[in-house]
Amino acid sequence: MAKGYKLLIFDWDGTLMDSADRIVRCFQAAARDCGLRALADDAVRRTIGLGVAGALARLLPGEDGGRRQAIAERYREHFLYLDDTPTPLFPGVARGLEDLRERGYRIAVATGKSRIGLNAALEASGTAGLFCATRCADETRSKPDPLMLHEILAQTEVRAGDALMVGDTSYDIEMASRADIDSVAVGYGVHDVEELRIHKPRLCVRTFPELCAWLP
Repeated sequence: MAKGYKLLIFDWDGTLMDSADRIVRCFQAAARDCGLRALADDAVRRTIGLGVAGALARLLPGEDGGRRQAIAERYREHFLYLDDTPTPLFPGVARGLEDLRERGYRIAVATGKSRIGLNAALEASGTAGLFCATRCADETRSKPDPLMLHEILAQTEVRAGDALMVGDTSYDIEMASRADIDSVAVGYGVHDVEELRIHKPRLCVRTFPELCAWLP
């Protein structure tokens, strides 16, 4: 059984929302729009969790900043307006978040999404009113830098020892470790469980309800 955390901080893509396929398709479409080679599915999936700029720096290290910025703009256009790949919440997330709130937990989001992207996802999923704080990659340093977690702790006035980070990538778990925050890894997202265990999360779960059952 977990200890009595006061604040639960969730990654978004791959942890709460099943959006990996849409992210991959939109990066690939954006690269094609800008006349570049096709991006491999696995390569794009490896960057999910980073901000768009950080993802493109890893995917296209030889491209100049201007070209990567053009691709980033096309990516956002595809993701927000052009691509219709479904992005549902994972099974159990909607009810689970409501249950955690009812049980007295405060909940927050730390994500590699842009602010406009997260706001759109919160509205589409009907979850905007559940979160006491949110931080996006275009507002601060991108994962695995711990700054966004420090900022959430400062905003909520919660100590690191009273917070828990929940994520599906090694970037999430490393970020939590660097912020001295406990973490739980979810094994249904984009990184495999063995990779997630490198940074020593307290627990690895296979479903969102499993996480909710573990928390007191």
